Amino acid sequence: VAERKAALGLDDPLLTQYVDYVRNVLHGDFGTSLTSGENVTDIIRDRGPSTLKLGGIAFLVALFVAVPLGVLMAALTRDGRRRGIELGFTATTGTVAAIPTFLISVALVYLLAVTFHVFPVAGRSGVSSYVLPIAALALAPIASLSRIVRVEGLRVLEQDYIRTARGKRLPARIVYVRHALPNTLTPTLTLAGLLLGALLAGTVLVENIFAWPGLGTTLVQSVAQQDYPTVQALAVVFGTVILVANFAVDIALGAIDPRSTILDS
Repeated sequence: VAERKAALGLDDPLLTQYVDYVRNVLHGDFGTSLTSGENVTDIIRDRGPSTLKLGGIAFLVALFVAVPLGVLMAALTRDGRRRGIELGFTATTGTVAAIPTFLISVALVYLLAVTFHVFPVAGRSGVSSYVLPIAALALAPIASLSRIVRVEGLRVLEQDYIRTARGKRLPARIVYVRHALPNTLTPTLTLAGLLLGALLAGTVLVENIFAWPGLGTTLVQSVAQQDYPTVQALAVVFGTVILVANFAVDIALGAIDPRSTILDS
């Protein structure tokens, strides 16, 4: 026990341990796994791409589905029209957004994998194995984002420049795509940056349900095995990814909205 404490640096004062850990992390050294004896950096390098690919595709799917859906609903229900469609959309998206990710995952597995055998139950074996995990991760963000896009789209469609565009008898495609959509994206991307953190956290549950060989599965296994170096490293990695993703969203907002000061500062 004494030799193990000395090897891990646990005999040093807490401040010294913290400074040494931060110094090593800045050099890309997260230590050694207590259970497997592997270098934690190698574990992250091997399994990180699987998680990033899964989360990244789910994020893009959520954006490319939620934004057109929200704009379409705004166009259909503007000026108080089609109350039935509005109530149905609000009720459906509200319900889906409130369902926990792990319940969505289990339901998808039961219906589409176990009952109808459309997709693989678990594992990563070809393109079809991506469908259920991505759907499980993307459904709730799609519901939340599309609601925000619809509300923001209704506000944009009431602006004077939209009335002017309609008064010029411009085609609906030009009105919605060229004039309404860009002004709807700013709040959408802001919320998307916040949802990205929840989406990445959702990968921890989804990966374990679908036996996905990524960082989420590794994190749960490391917690169960009390593999502290691996848990600490994965916490740092997830936090860093969220910070970088939100910074990228800020850059995108500055490029889309000229009024943003992020690029001028």
